[in-house]
Amino acid sequence: MYVNPSEINSRAPIVLALRTKMSVSMIRFVLQLLLSLPFLGCTPEKNELPATPNPPVMFQKQKISILALGDSYTKGQGIPEDKSFPRQLAAALPSDSFEIAKGSPRIIAQTGWRTDQLSNAIAQATDIQDSTFSLVTLCIGVNNQYQHKNLEDYKTEFEDLLKTAIARAGNRPEHVIVLSIPDWAFTPYGQQYPGGGAQITAEIDAYNVANKAISLAYGVQYVDVTPISRQGLSRPELVASDGLHPSAEQYAEWVRLMY
Repeated sequence: MYVNPSEINSRAPIVLALRTKMSVSMIRFVLQLLLSLPFLGCTPEKNELPATPNPPVMFQKQKISILALGDSYTKGQGIPEDKSFPRQLAAALPSDSFEIAKGSPRIIAQTGWRTDQLSNAIAQATDIQDSTFSLVTLCIGVNNQYQHKNLEDYKTEFEDLLKTAIARAGNRPEHVIVLSIPDWAFTPYGQQYPGGGAQITAEIDAYNVANKAISLAYGVQYVDVTPISRQGLSRPELVASDGLHPSAEQYAEWVRLMY
């Protein structure tokens, strides 16, 4: 279930988000390629000593800082802390090329938060106000839907949050990943909810249409995790023991989408 660095897709969202002019891994690959090629210059005479080889080039790992913004889906409600989505995302980065910065991932997320509550929490997080992160993730809106809040208000508040995420990524929208809202209708709890799962699904779709359109307008990476969440009834291992939230296995599949 966990990401094998050798399987990383060069067009995947996480790679696009972290890619610089030439990443450390790409530089290493190019040098290895050059060193493997036959020498095409002048060949020394038999009695001539070859030139002293240059010392090996030392590569410094790229230090990565991650800011994860959201609600219970970012916090990892119902599972061990180290199995939450942001921590699995950080753990999946190739350790030979990337080093996770101290205190990263910085997670600002709580179970039950709506968009307005997340905005208030970010405003109170003084430690990040002047910080720039390598990668910022945003997943928010399920509690707006659950509490039957106005969709138009959600659009406005989500857009403000997205602007904040882009600012914290150093005004680099390609370094921001928005995740769609999972569909909790496909959980044991959702199946017992008054009104039925069909209504939940329709409302989740409406919220995701909104957050995707805004995300694409700002040029950030958008990852649709909703189809995975909709396997929760046919694949019970994707649901945590509380019968509502994603399991560690489901979060691992989210991470795989990004590689």
